[in-house]
Amino acid sequence: MADWTARNIPDQTGRIAVITGATSGIGYETAKALAGAGARVIIASRNVEKGGRVLADIRAAHAGAEVSFEPLDLSSLASVANCAARLTASLPRIDLLINNAGVMAIPTRHATKDGFEMQLGANYIGHFALNLRLLPKILLGHAPRVVTVSSLAHRSGKINFDDLQCETRYGYWSAYAQSKLATLMFSLELDRISRAEGWNLMSLAAHPGFAATGLQSTGPRMGRSGPSWRERFGTMLQPLLSQTAAAGALPTLFAATSPDATGGVMYGPDGFYELRGSPRLAKIVPAAQDRMVWRKLWQVSEDLTGLALDTVTEALPERKRQP
Repeated sequence: MADWTARNIPDQTGRIAVITGATSGIGYETAKALAGAGARVIIASRNVEKGGRVLADIRAAHAGAEVSFEPLDLSSLASVANCAARLTASLPRIDLLINNAGVMAIPTRHATKDGFEMQLGANYIGHFALNLRLLPKILLGHAPRVVTVSSLAHRSGKINFDDLQCETRYGYWSAYAQSKLATLMFSLELDRISRAEGWNLMSLAAHPGFAATGLQSTGPRMGRSGPSWRERFGTMLQPLLSQTAAAGALPTLFAATSPDATGGVMYGPDGFYELRGSPRLAKIVPAAQDRMVWRKLWQVSEDLTGLALDTVTEALPERKRQP
């Protein structure tokens, strides 16, 4: 994997990819690279106006690129359901789903439209609902993959089932770390389920290291008139420790396209502390490998979203459920 770049992406002609939150940062770079490799790319995100500009940018960079936009607000289960319904009706299959969208380090507790803590709701619960709703189309895909973007922050995360929505105690970083640990556990549990069910689906995770994107300012400025001292300090460190959004997208692109990628793992940069560098297998802390927690989190997520994997799998063609 040394020196793996976007030039190493295999031809993606004929593959259909859905990417959440791809109007900026690593999501945008991922969408642009996949479209340049020939994939049909659907960008699912909140900002319609920004989405239009991104489509124009990608088409300008890659003549003939097949890209489109679908409105999606992951902080609203109704929006997730509507987006999934449109995608299900319009697409013959989904070969690649990239769970990329996210918000980071909101200084005070905000709630989603459904009452979930915003970071857990937008980063994890919304994606969980989207994935379950799209699973039948994904399982119709050609060697389908689900790539979920986690973070180095998972290393300090803990799933607090006693206060999952941080209603009793809110810490902006602990809430973010919990949400990114949850996304990683979702990816690992989905791969376990796929193997147990005999599906031809590979679920794997990626993290960008320290990529200089809008993520470092959008969340921390919610409810503020300007940058905090932590944001200013992070900006000072960026030249020393960070990499570009395009470089930060490489672990995601490797997980999404490389024939050498495998399910049930995470990819990240190969440099110091996995902050930057070429894609490689990333460290997953032992706490994130507790399968009992994976399964409990999955069940809690079904309860919160009103969706059930059993209902999805019962509707699948028999051939999709056989080893």
